Amino acid sequence: MMDSARQIEDLLYTYAERIDAGDLDGVAALFEHGRICAMEDGPPETVFAGVAGVRRMYDMAIRLYDGSPMTKHLTTNVQIFLDDASGTARARADYLVTQATPDLPLQVIVTGHYRDTFHVVDGSWWFDTRTMYVDQTGDTSRHLKF
Repeated sequence: MMDSARQIEDLLYTYAERIDAGDLDGVAALFEHGRICAMEDGPPETVFAGVAGVRRMYDMAIRLYDGSPMTKHLTTNVQIFLDDASGTARARADYLVTQATPDLPLQVIVTGHYRDTFHVVDGSWWFDTRTMYVDQTGDTSRHLKF
C-alpha cells in the first residue's frame, strides 16, 4: 500500500497528466470532494467546487485543439506536510506550462505555484482546495479563452 505522501504526490501528477491529455472530465473528477480557487481570497465567482464546478471552470478557460490543449504541465519542488492523525495535509508545488500549436512555436507560456490542501475520504486522499498562483506569463492566447 502506498504511503500518504506518495498518494498525494500522485494526485498532483495525475492532475497535470489529465489536463495535458485534454481529459477535463478526469481533472474535474479529482475534485469530487474539493474545489479550485482561481485566486487567493477571491470572490465567490472565482471558486469552483465539485466535479461540475471544476469542469465548468475548465470549459470557460481552456482552448482545446482536437481534444488537447497542446500543453505540458511540469510540476516540481513538491513539498507535502501531513497530519495523518486528522486525515489532512497541505502541499506546495511549482508549475511550468509549455505549449506548441500549429501557429505557436514551443515555448513556456506560464509559471506559478499551487497551494493545496487534502483530506481523506473513505481511506483515500482527495484534493480539498487548490489555489493557483501565476508568477510569470508568456503568450497564453492559444491556451486560455480570456
